[in-house]
Amino acid sequence: MQFKIPFSGRAHAYTPDELATIIEAASNAVTLTQGRYRDIFETAFKAYAGAEHAFAICNAASALELSAQLCCFKPGDEVIIPSHTFTASAYPFIKKGATPVWADIDPVKRVVTAESIRACLTERSRAIVVVHLYGYGADMHEIMQLAREKNLIVIEDAAQSLGVFIDGKMAGTFGDFGAFSFHSHKNITTLGEGGMLVVKDPQAAAIVPMIRHNAHCAFTGQREDYWQPAMGNVDLPMLNGNILMPNNYCLGEVECALGTKLLERIDQINTEKRMRALQFIDSLADCPQLQFHREETDRHNYHLLVAKVAKNLRNEFIRRMSRDHGIQCVVQYYPLNRYPFYQKLGYGEAHCPNADEFFDNMVSFPFQHSLSNEEMALMETAAHQVLRELGC
Repeated sequence: MQFKIPFSGRAHAYTPDELATIIEAASNAVTLTQGRYRDIFETAFKAYAGAEHAFAICNAASALELSAQLCCFKPGDEVIIPSHTFTASAYPFIKKGATPVWADIDPVKRVVTAESIRACLTERSRAIVVVHLYGYGADMHEIMQLAREKNLIVIEDAAQSLGVFIDGKMAGTFGDFGAFSFHSHKNITTLGEGGMLVVKDPQAAAIVPMIRHNAHCAFTGQREDYWQPAMGNVDLPMLNGNILMPNNYCLGEVECALGTKLLERIDQINTEKRMRALQFIDSLADCPQLQFHREETDRHNYHLLVAKVAKNLRNEFIRRMSRDHGIQCVVQYYPLNRYPFYQKLGYGEAHCPNADEFFDNMVSFPFQHSLSNEEMALMETAAHQVLRELGC
């Protein structure tokens, strides 16, 4: 089916300066990975985020997997994860030996809270994954207080929340680890894939380069011949007595060069998306059948524009928006415990009524930065018309 406004797989267009950056890096990078553009990108990201240690990674799922690896889970350790999120928020922790416990979300903010996390705590709780879903920053002050009280590791899945600030501190920099995404859907994208891992502990940060890149490291001491015994060393990464097997999660030089350039306008993109979201939400204020999360500050970057639809209307609303108006609204983030993948692993049990209620009645509108004003107006008009037809 052809849509007038598709739910696009691409978040934004590139400016001429950004396209020139791509060409410059592709033309001049001496190595196309693990070079100076990576170093520049990591330095720029640390300055922007206010983080001490940040590492460019091939994608956010790999950043989450590295954070799970650095947690050094023991058999029986539990990690609390929201049931309402993308699957990459969860499976890296299962791969590294943790047992997921599904947490509910706040019905208005649609993210986990200290209270919903506390309800999941047991004597086996070891870590918390906080997902800043849809681009809204969760209540990190309260969550960090709980984590300190219970001696829990905190991993922030900030894949959707670059440039989101909670009382002046960026989401993804509160916890022990923060994972960011530059995937094609995100507010900025480094040619379709890309990520960043923020690490708080200096000891853990010191071994990230090794576990990111095949356990490569330099030989220590002076060498008479630079090629002997080999060009580079491979050693065994260790953290607090734990052996960490290596990976290959590097991000290419062209993507890093572009990421550095895109950081210059992430705040502009976020502001423009927030203003558009608020305009759209306010234009539908007379339609109580659509319940949006309205936030005027940089606590929300409106990576996505979602609403809860009045009971039993969701499917017909989406059907008419697509069939009659060519607008491809979608439904997102099936509660993870309801997927066969997690059920087959034995993780199908959850008590998350808010997550279930929201998913069963939610709609996500097309909301890429590249939409025109005319397309946004068309979507507003169509939503009004469909709701009137449904008797709302």
